[in-house]
Amino acid sequence: MTIQKDSVVGISYILTNNAGEQLDQADRNDPFFYLHGASNIVPGLEDQLEGLKVGDKRKVLVKPEEGYGEINPNLKIKVGRNAFPEGTEIEVGMQFAADVGNGQPLPFTVETVEGDEIALDGNHPLAGVTLNFDVEVLSVRQATDDELSHGHAHGPDGHATH
Repeated sequence: MTIQKDSVVGISYILTNNAGEQLDQADRNDPFFYLHGASNIVPGLEDQLEGLKVGDKRKVLVKPEEGYGEINPNLKIKVGRNAFPEGTEIEVGMQFAADVGNGQPLPFTVETVEGDEIALDGNHPLAGVTLNFDVEVLSVRQATDDELSHGHAHGPDGHATH
């Protein structure tokens, strides 16, 4: 079976940036499962996996626009400490979700804390980064009706995995 829409795919991969730093991985003993065609992975990777079969290996370069997007300067903001509940300890690297008015919480990361001014970044941590995947296809199967209705793979042990 080849990877196509509505396939549940198990892959191992190593993800690096252009500097060769490893950003993520899933190995053969703990593969990553996804539902192909359901936007469970970045579009640039999903497109390059289409048509592959078990045992196929591929190196895939995903530019930011096909990955987590370019850095959006409008998502880099500064707020006053009073925007947080009183007594909240705020540290660089801390993440939290904020309602930006569209009904969906947006995750923000604290970039700097300077007195009462806090710089926040609502971009994905990998926005603007070219992604280099070294992928091996470990399994491909037809998705179950349950997986299709949920829009994601349930993995080999049911709903709670991956």
